[in-house]
Amino acid sequence: MRPVILHHIASLASLAGPAGYRRSADMRDVSPLHDASIVIVDGHIHWVGRSTELDRATAPDAEELDCTGMTVLPGFVDCHTHAMFAGSRHDEFAMRASGRSYQDIAEAGGGILSTVRATRTASKRELKRTTARRLDAMMEHGTTTVEVKSGYGLSETDELKMLEALHELRQEHLATVVPTFLGAHAVPPEFAGNPGGYLDLLITRLLPYAARKGLSDTCDVFCESGYFSVEQTRRLLTTARSLGLKVRLHADQLNQIGASALGVELGAISVDHLECIDAAGIARLRGSSTAGVLLPGASFFLGGPYAPARDLIDQGIPVAIATNFNPGSCMSFSMPLMMTIACTQMRMSPEEALTASTINAAAVLGLADRVGSIEVGKAADIIVLDAPSYRSVAYEFGVNLVRRVIKNGVLLEFP
Repeated sequence: MRPVILHHIASLASLAGPAGYRRSADMRDVSPLHDASIVIVDGHIHWVGRSTELDRATAPDAEELDCTGMTVLPGFVDCHTHAMFAGSRHDEFAMRASGRSYQDIAEAGGGILSTVRATRTASKRELKRTTARRLDAMMEHGTTTVEVKSGYGLSETDELKMLEALHELRQEHLATVVPTFLGAHAVPPEFAGNPGGYLDLLITRLLPYAARKGLSDTCDVFCESGYFSVEQTRRLLTTARSLGLKVRLHADQLNQIGASALGVELGAISVDHLECIDAAGIARLRGSSTAGVLLPGASFFLGGPYAPARDLIDQGIPVAIATNFNPGSCMSFSMPLMMTIACTQMRMSPEEALTASTINAAAVLGLADRVGSIEVGKAADIIVLDAPSYRSVAYEFGVNLVRRVIKNGVLLEFP
């Protein structure tokens, strides 16, 4: 692999620092450099510093990329998506525009189960192909690491179809793909009125198989009124932990039923959404090892409340941002747009939003020692923006400022 030198970078936000979560004031330190250079060797960052100190002899045959007037950032890490699905729910979008709520539509047979029907019909090959196209588009917009959940199969055959497709994409696609098992996304029609029976299927067959085959190292649950209760979630995630899986929760999105508190109790990696978290929930998160993953696009799209990002950050809770890209509540994979919404609606600073979208999101996925910042020894996952400052990412919304993407040291070309 030919070395690469990026030189005369106008604005570099390296996010250099500890490999774990950044909290409180540390989220505002993005370690900026001006007139900077980066040397990439064998797919990893070999040197970072000021252009005046660059020694080209460290990479004599390097391909050089002039970044005059450009901003360079770590590739975005989208740590919560539902990017593998079939079908479309554009008709439901029109229903919401006319005043129907997300819950109304779900109760009428739409919502998650609508996508389940389409995803069950699709073959594994079709799911791989459509998801690969989405991953390509995400990379074009600067996202180089993506978590993708199952959860639109909701049967043994179809959940495994999704997990196997994700496992293959993890091996084949240039993006870093992190699969998560979300069999407990909703109760499927075959188990209507019998959620306990569906949990038995997950616990006795799907979870053990997924863990044994290495199809996912993380289990997630939609812990919410009308979906899975706190007790049901506790039972499932306790089993997941006994199988060696890490655990996460969709928590406090539509109602406050104690989901985030359960996440702390179980030592979850993260509790995600938190639009309805209360003071008691925030207090339990404070001082725990559990991060809050905030999904501003869902609040924007559904017209609901936003997670209290300011309170969470000010109380020292590590916060990440993700797109929640899915066909029902956020049909967007743009991390810059999520940053804009976080700044304008959730009172986060541009620096906090950038930290939440890179190094903190990488920490949620257990990858902060490899990606999420531009530091010597880390993978060369880097994006080059046609912008004068890292603050432009959130400021210039609705456009794609990404001009070059480097993934594991490879300069990508897009059509």
